[in-house]
Amino acid sequence: MSEKVLVGVDVGGTKTAVLLSMCLPDVLARKEFPTLPAEGPERAIEMIKAGIHEILTGQRLTEADIQGIGVSCGGPLDRVAGVIQSPPNLPTWTDVPITSILEKEFHTGCQLENDANAGAVAENRFGAGQGFRNMVFLTMGTGLGAGIILDGHLYHGTTDLAGEIGHVRLTRRGPIGYNKAGSVEGWASGGGMAQVALRAVELAQKRGKKTLLAEHLQTHQAITARDVGIAAQQGDALAKQIIQSTGRRLGEALAILVDILNPEVIVIGGLAMRLGESLLAPARAVVKRESLAAEVCQIVPAALGEKIGDIAALCVATGL
Repeated sequence: MSEKVLVGVDVGGTKTAVLLSMCLPDVLARKEFPTLPAEGPERAIEMIKAGIHEILTGQRLTEADIQGIGVSCGGPLDRVAGVIQSPPNLPTWTDVPITSILEKEFHTGCQLENDANAGAVAENRFGAGQGFRNMVFLTMGTGLGAGIILDGHLYHGTTDLAGEIGHVRLTRRGPIGYNKAGSVEGWASGGGMAQVALRAVELAQKRGKKTLLAEHLQTHQAITARDVGIAAQQGDALAKQIIQSTGRRLGEALAILVDILNPEVIVIGGLAMRLGESLLAPARAVVKRESLAAEVCQIVPAALGEKIGDIAALCVATGL
């Protein structure tokens, strides 16, 4: 092949994917493996390197055919230095110089970007944010981060911390996210929903109320946001209430973003893609009630679906 390819690396707490693209948003080749953060970064980094070599070989390419490498990862991180700094979902990844490691291995440029920022660019170029110059993208996965596009450009802030809406405190007490009780991440993320669900089930059991989530907790010793979604689909009343309350808390956070940034659209990934209107309808209702500029801001689920992490990492490889 005469054309250069982009290499993307999407590093998550559960899984890591490496991929190739010759023309975004199309993916030419892909390989995925469990990240296993408890085992430290060394194993995963070796698998990243081996995975890139493997998919290059599979396409009859060499490192000379790489235009650039992009790494998308949750923060905190030092984007300029290319260092991952112990994100909550990768607690053993302490000051990992990921870009220098990959540049040394493949003899080409490598860039690192916060996954929320990378996701914002991906959705703005290829997803639900197309055509909008002012948008906010929320990850809404295990945690909750945001990427901001202002006047058509990704906004990093003075120290690359713009968009950390998950750290904002909504209530003095409440579920913990970002190491802060009552934070937006505590109330409106997958991890936060799991905390709320556990307390709700415990209270339901004390009151003698039946719920599918209690049966699940007894069997699996844990409840996740995915479990809540499945129970709601099966008609469980408590699960539906949990999703609605999460949606309302999400709406409180969105109202803050709308009033401060006045965006045209807020695009939400993760739970919003999977739960749809059961989550978004109560969020929109709160924004309509609370925000001055609600009428000009659309609130929609991400359009790239489960491909967003792949495309986001490849966008980083373009230099954004």
